[in-house]
Amino acid sequence: MQEENPQSPQLKNSQASQDSAISSLEKIALAGLQEQKVSRRWSVLFKSLTFIYLFFLLLMLLGWVGANKNSSLAHTALIDINGVIEAGGQVNADAVISSLKDAYDHKGTKGIILRINSPGGSPVQAGIINDEIHRQRKLHPEVPVYAVVEDICASGGYYIAVAADKIFVDKASIVGSIGVLMDGYGFTELMKKVGVERRLMTAGENKGMLDPFSPENPKQKAFAQNMLDQIHQQFIKVVRDGRGNRLKETQETFSGLFWNGEESIKLGLADAEGSADYVAREVIKESEIVDFTYQETVVDRFAKKLGASMGHELGLNAKSLLPMLR
Repeated sequence: MQEENPQSPQLKNSQASQDSAISSLEKIALAGLQEQKVSRRWSVLFKSLTFIYLFFLLLMLLGWVGANKNSSLAHTALIDINGVIEAGGQVNADAVISSLKDAYDHKGTKGIILRINSPGGSPVQAGIINDEIHRQRKLHPEVPVYAVVEDICASGGYYIAVAADKIFVDKASIVGSIGVLMDGYGFTELMKKVGVERRLMTAGENKGMLDPFSPENPKQKAFAQNMLDQIHQQFIKVVRDGRGNRLKETQETFSGLFWNGEESIKLGLADAEGSADYVAREVIKESEIVDFTYQETVVDRFAKKLGASMGHELGLNAKSLLPMLR
């Protein structure tokens, strides 16, 4: 028998190289698969965290997550009245009344602070809020209500403030402006110069009242002035009822002038200096503050924008014809 020839060294080296290459490829493939698994895990984790974050953000925007108003601990309730007072606006009666109800209904509420920073606005909205504060104070005499003025508390803002037990201000706050206005423009002379003719058709002799493109009508002007005077007298009565004998009336008190906080105390328009923290800590004696200010949801903001847009398209924007406390 012939003996089998042993493999040459070259052949053995070639086989070993192939085995090593295959082993390396297997390791690379396994490493790639492992890396893909790790990458998928991280991807799932990041997607989950993103979803949780967006879901929590949505809850916050909808007003379902926020300050802990369910705690039974004693606290001072805070309600911000910040901005122009108008139906559907930054400050409106529905929102403030809702906040007041929540604050009064909470067992832990020991006092309420109305933190006001408003130039005024609608006498109707301010009047509704004023009435509701008085109503709630009668229902809950054990829970004091204090108005705390920040930068400005004028006209409609002050209309609301006088419903509180006391008014606190900063020495540089702007307070007062107890008056009513209705503003607009007249373009009749400009129209004559540029040769524009106004063609207004109405049913009812006063339907075009205060039209800026028509000549001023003395009878209609007198009617509007009488209406403003009546609303002014309503405002004056609210201030007198709210401030009582603390008010030191002068000829300028109800003229529409405004004063700084320090002077307003001297005139009896306010009671003392103090911030919201000061009133909570030193007056109500509950330094823990819980915010009960009504927060708009995404749905509310969308509905408001939709309503405003439709009103504009239909020509229903009549704010310029409304009396304003500012």
